[in-house]
Amino acid sequence: MSSVPKRILPTIVFSQFAGTSLWFAGNAILPTIQKSWGLATNAVANITTAVMLGFILGTFLFALFSIADRFKPSRVFLMCAILGAMSNIAILVLPQSFLLLLVCRFFTGFFLAGIYPVGMKIASDWYDGKLGKALGYLVGALVLGTAFPHLLNYLGTGLSWTSVLIGTSTLAITGGLLMVLLVGEGPNRKIGGKFEPRKIIDVFKVQKFKYSAFGYFGHMWELYAFWAFLPFILNYYNEQTGSNLNVSLWSFVVIAIGAVGCIGGGFSSIKIGSGKVAYRFLLISGILCGLSPILIHLPPFVFITILIVWGIAVIGDSAQFSTLNAQNAPAEFKGTALTIVVSIGFLLTIPSIQLLGYLSTMIDPSLIFTVLLIGPIFGLIFTRKLLQTNN
Repeated sequence: MSSVPKRILPTIVFSQFAGTSLWFAGNAILPTIQKSWGLATNAVANITTAVMLGFILGTFLFALFSIADRFKPSRVFLMCAILGAMSNIAILVLPQSFLLLLVCRFFTGFFLAGIYPVGMKIASDWYDGKLGKALGYLVGALVLGTAFPHLLNYLGTGLSWTSVLIGTSTLAITGGLLMVLLVGEGPNRKIGGKFEPRKIIDVFKVQKFKYSAFGYFGHMWELYAFWAFLPFILNYYNEQTGSNLNVSLWSFVVIAIGAVGCIGGGFSSIKIGSGKVAYRFLLISGILCGLSPILIHLPPFVFITILIVWGIAVIGDSAQFSTLNAQNAPAEFKGTALTIVVSIGFLLTIPSIQLLGYLSTMIDPSLIFTVLLIGPIFGLIFTRKLLQTNN
């Protein structure tokens, strides 16, 4: 990375963090909006789902039309940051309506499709041999953003939800401008050809890309369901053991500590390769999925320690799978390949989370995380195939 200007990586990381603040900071204030508007108890879940569905549809369409390959990625990033910010702040000027709130959050998620995966594309255009390290920092910053709402819930905040919306929208646009002015297009960028919808299928015909993508899919089956039900399992542990663990605080710690896994995994990838790093992290989190029923019987210190290890492992492989996907994708359709993989990956989080929600009312709650083992097993099979192919 010595030939790359020093400003590039910090700017990409900040811009990604700024752009995705539309997602995680928005989620942080949803309970406040719910109370302020007098919304139903299930409103927060529906609003969160609207963002997710918008993101999934957005990534699919961006991949279908090869947006990040046919146009300058930094310009795509800026336009989506502006449009996402406008969608985020629109609820301040539109009539107070739950339906309009859902629409605004849906479009916020839609335009995030031009921020998160496109930011990875920009990073891959700048960094080649050490992409795993670069994406380790990038995903690490996003992990901290994901944990941010739990920290706000723990600390409380004197900021009004309107101030948060204005602040995040301003931050997102700032990130978009910096991406254009200070980063631009990397030296490894290949301009894509004409509009070819079949490319979203054809990219999976590249064997190495298919193996790394399927490994990523297994990882995604586990990741967001683990994060989503972390407060649930902490609450259940308190109820069963009579402990008094602060759910918001420890949810923040366990999720945020994943940044250590991302950055540490990035450095390790330089020495042993992204494939081995991803495989080892996925193996650790898979083992913990299988052992999860015993967690509820452990002392608080041991319980929290294992959750922290799990928090490191469950996300530590994410940047490395993204690196493998970028390295194994066809150069001229790298943006399309990365975007469709992200789209499918996030789509898989919906049945995973819904399944855990259903099972949490049907079986002993201590058993629900065992269902997540499906993901690591699937991912390990294909990651191993990729490693064998590389040997």
